[in-house]
Amino acid sequence: MHLSCNTHTHLPWAFKEWGALRGGKCHLRFKNVFGGIKGAIQGNLLSVICIVETPKPYISSSNLSPREAVETVILSCDPHTRDVSYLWWISGQSLPISHKLKLSKNNRTLIISGVTNDTAGPYECEMKNPVSSSRSDPVTLNLLPELPKPYITSNNFNPMENKNVVVLTCEPKTQNYTYVWWVNGQSLPVSSRLKQPGENRILILANVTRNDTGPYECELWDRFGSIFSDPVTLNVLYGPDFPSIFPPCTYYHSGENLTLYCLADSNPPAEYSWTIDGKLQQSGHKLSILQITTEHSGLYGCSARNSATGREISTFKKINVSAPSGIGHLSWA
Repeated sequence: MHLSCNTHTHLPWAFKEWGALRGGKCHLRFKNVFGGIKGAIQGNLLSVICIVETPKPYISSSNLSPREAVETVILSCDPHTRDVSYLWWISGQSLPISHKLKLSKNNRTLIISGVTNDTAGPYECEMKNPVSSSRSDPVTLNLLPELPKPYITSNNFNPMENKNVVVLTCEPKTQNYTYVWWVNGQSLPVSSRLKQPGENRILILANVTRNDTGPYECELWDRFGSIFSDPVTLNVLYGPDFPSIFPPCTYYHSGENLTLYCLADSNPPAEYSWTIDGKLQQSGHKLSILQITTEHSGLYGCSARNSATGREISTFKKINVSAPSGIGHLSWA
């Protein structure tokens, strides 16, 4: 580049603006020296200061389609340019003070936390230097709606064991989503009894058992993330299983206290009743008789009944009470 300049100023320092230079402007700095022929003044060039006009900026984004109220977006004012200042605008106004909007140290980067409708834009960025300024085209973020929280419906939350088929459905029915089922905190195991027809939104449990209570969760997926339903537990009705009488001993002495317990696995819990030789004695899982005699010998029966399943089952135990042996059984010193 060839520059030349003449000046006739009598100031000790002179500045002369030098036209446009590739879209910018140059300033020439001279020191006057007296002398020369016919009173002419020659200028000694000390420095040339050039300020280039700012390029038209553009906005780049870490994510132009963020999930509403969930994702954070980073906007950058490009290209990176030296000796400029950066300004940001939203909806034609300067940035408001907000904890959702944070600028980097040099203002070139804008961080938008939990983007919502009021922070979706349009955004513009501006570059400025002493001789020019330019503003980007506007950029508006395309907010994706929040994933709807799924929930589980069922044809029967209180199925009967080995009798009912349970159909669980993940709601709502939506397009462009993937459904995933979880049971007991694990992804659904492969089983011939667990069927997921079509798009996996429906889970079929054939011949449900007491081991199928859950909890069950359905997870809704799209390409940006997922969300779980609240857990659902089945109240499987079963039993009573065959009851047992405790303790196992069958021989007692007269004068002892007799206490027997009857237990049977059942949901809801079984109702118990006791008989001796077919005669009803009392209800409840515990039978107590104080100071038994030989008259208490007999066939003890415990009946367990589940009112929900309608099933009733009994078990029996022979109890023998020995006659008192008098005082002979005592030991005297």
